[in-house]
Amino acid sequence: MKLPKPTNILLIGSGGRECAFAWKIAQSENLGKLFIAPGNAGTAAYGTNVDIDPNDFAMVKHFVLTNFINIVVVGPEEQLVKGIRDFFLSSDDARHVPVLGPSKAAAQLEGSKSFSKAFMEKYGVPTAKYLEVTAQNIEQGKSFLGTLKPPYVLKADGLAAGKGVLIIDSIDEAKSELEDMITSKRFGEASAKVVIEEYLSGIECSVFVATDGKSYKVLPEAKDYKRIGEGDTGLNTGGMGAISPVPFADELFMNRVKRRIIEPTIKGIKAEGLDYCGFIFIGLMNCGGNPMVIEYNVRMGDPETEVVLPRITSDIIDLFDGIVNKTLRSKELTISPKYAATVVCVAGGYPGDYEKGKVITGIENVTGSTVFHAGTKKGAKGEILSNGGRVLAVTSLSTSVKAAAARSFKAIKEINYEGMYYRRDIGKDLL
Repeated sequence: MKLPKPTNILLIGSGGRECAFAWKIAQSENLGKLFIAPGNAGTAAYGTNVDIDPNDFAMVKHFVLTNFINIVVVGPEEQLVKGIRDFFLSSDDARHVPVLGPSKAAAQLEGSKSFSKAFMEKYGVPTAKYLEVTAQNIEQGKSFLGTLKPPYVLKADGLAAGKGVLIIDSIDEAKSELEDMITSKRFGEASAKVVIEEYLSGIECSVFVATDGKSYKVLPEAKDYKRIGEGDTGLNTGGMGAISPVPFADELFMNRVKRRIIEPTIKGIKAEGLDYCGFIFIGLMNCGGNPMVIEYNVRMGDPETEVVLPRITSDIIDLFDGIVNKTLRSKELTISPKYAATVVCVAGGYPGDYEKGKVITGIENVTGSTVFHAGTKKGAKGEILSNGGRVLAVTSLSTSVKAAAARSFKAIKEINYEGMYYRRDIGKDLL
């Protein structure tokens, strides 16, 4: 059933990704009402924030039914892995409301590293060699580490809030950490099972695909910057910035991605009977021109969404309609040739201990760039306060990586809050 026009939407999430979605949805002529649960200080400019717990599916359903919502768009992975799509489909009174996102079984492509690696192996998707390790075969895991060259990659099998991956140079330390992850449950139940992976060397790139489970459309690709320090040094973060398009992802490279990775992935989803209507984020390594998959995510990335959506010039609600009604093949997707750069402003101390509640000023002075809120909230007096480690993502479009990044850096100079930090080298490696 086609989405009605105007379309009432409930968007789940509260980060920079959801702010970018809200911004893009608000531009659609097909939009009726937009609600964001729970949202942040930025999403409030594009719709109505709703103070409900997105993990309380019964509460979400009650809101959907009482506010005549036509589609639920899920931003984060957590609700997908917990089965929000299945919950709606199994509800007699709510199954008519489509949920944009995969089923619980399909969400294992992100929710379980061992599931996704076995899926890649079965369908011939190029990835690093690996071994699945539990308490029963720790010694086998230690022997497998001995067959690999350093550095050594250990991944908690389940969701660990982006912190369940260790990259270690010393084999003795890797063996010790493997034991600690499994026996001491360093990452809780997420590391009751650990995947040891061969380290892939190259340049990372993120490819985004919209799929209705049968056909697909490739969205703009992006490169994000994970480490806190300039020159890709220091601790891993949720992402300090992103660039789109990626200069090395030329026609030859992207044709290899489609043929070797995207098409076998969609074929596998169909063959396994997985209910998948949503986005696939494919984390790739460009190994000398050959794309290898690091991981799947079952939703859009953050901060990559903040450069991907601004480059899409076609109607986002029309795209949603094609995804949930399995008519994606007939939908138009148009992409701007411009470059997009987003620079993330974080709290002082992030990704370690950091303070919240810092007053943010100057956003209203930014022109020529878009400020997407990530970790923000409104204060009692209407002021904007920091409310997370990653606070803002400032996105600009221009005719080159250098010009787009320069525009974002210029915009950031208008913004201020205590402890604000950002990387000043986003995009520099691509020049």
